Amino acid sequence: MLRPCAHGAEKYGIDAGEWRAHMCGLCLGLRDGHGQLARAATNTDAILLSVLTEAQLASPATRTTAGRCPLRGMQRADVAAADSPGVLLASTASLLLGSAKLRDHVADGDASRLAGRPMVRMSTRWADGARRQAALIDFDVEPLVAVIDSQQLVESRAASAEPTVTLDELTAPTALCAAELFAHTAILANRPENADQLRTAGRHFGRIAHLSDAIADYDDDTAHGRFNPLTATGTALAESYELVRESDAELRRALVAARLVDVPTVRWMLLDPLHALVHRLGKGVGAVSAHVCNTTRTDHAHRPGNGRRAASPGSETTGGDHPRAHRTNHRPPTRRPGVGEALALVLGVYCTGYACCADHTSPCTGERKDAWWKGCDCGSCCDCADCCSSCGDCCSCGDCGCGCDC
Repeated sequence: MLRPCAHGAEKYGIDAGEWRAHMCGLCLGLRDGHGQLARAATNTDAILLSVLTEAQLASPATRTTAGRCPLRGMQRADVAAADSPGVLLASTASLLLGSAKLRDHVADGDASRLAGRPMVRMSTRWADGARRQAALIDFDVEPLVAVIDSQQLVESRAASAEPTVTLDELTAPTALCAAELFAHTAILANRPENADQLRTAGRHFGRIAHLSDAIADYDDDTAHGRFNPLTATGTALAESYELVRESDAELRRALVAARLVDVPTVRWMLLDPLHALVHRLGKGVGAVSAHVCNTTRTDHAHRPGNGRRAASPGSETTGGDHPRAHRTNHRPPTRRPGVGEALALVLGVYCTGYACCADHTSPCTGERKDAWWKGCDCGSCCDCADCCSSCGDCCSCGDCGCGCDC
């Protein structure tokens, strides 16, 4: 859900490699504590728990040097220590979420008969690993396990419509889990005064996560007759989008009230990506007018009367300077992903939307590009928004140097 923009890091004076440092630390923490296969549970949104923990520390967090990895182009890197409290919490969350996801796939019939049993065993193993990991940081994980287990029951009740289940009841398990995980970052950082505010922020983050997933899957779920909380509760897409915006505002208020030491990093890794998410959802439900920019930066920059102007989310860009034809004129033929991209996709490490921790080819121009962490040169406004996974997905917000959707 979170896609931090490398150019936003530069704006805040942050090393763009910090996001990779947390991601690699989480991946290595899962490997060291639970074996190589557990690295597939790496959840890029769970990285936020490590970020929030460090953002409350008075002194800089320690880093350790990781060995060479294909997803880093076989380079070494300074990463968050696998045994640091934030990484331990993030890996606990990744295992819990990964376990629940596997069970959901089996329950929904997405897994074949041959794959079903191994997936159930892996789900149980990851849940047990989460319990052991939580014990290391004095985190009571049992209420979270219980509420995750209750999700299937609540959805069954909603599907039967007897008795009526509200949207708040359906999103409550996700919201509760995120709330307790956020709050525990304050305990790990020895800042208990922040716990209540972070619990509030986490509750709204969980609600956004659940609703954004429901909005994104709405058409596909409807077409295939799968359960969707919006359909089950009769909630319109526009109404669900307003709930997302409401939670986004409440989350920001809670974080302002919390006493964080490192505010810029939290803005870069959480608040800015959430702004982009809300904007993309708004475009998807028709609440925000889409702005489609030109492909090259030189064409997009400093045009008289237009140029790289800032348009607030929800504003409408009109005129003939940015014809929709640019979406198709510059798109090369479909290609197979390279080895690095395929490996990233298999492992489930999605970095910024298109497995961009590996070198990749821009679908906008066909140009071969380095991984974003090598120092992405934003040749077009969508390069650093979705790593060119969808040319034209820009908001022209003007917040970063390239006007990308950040």
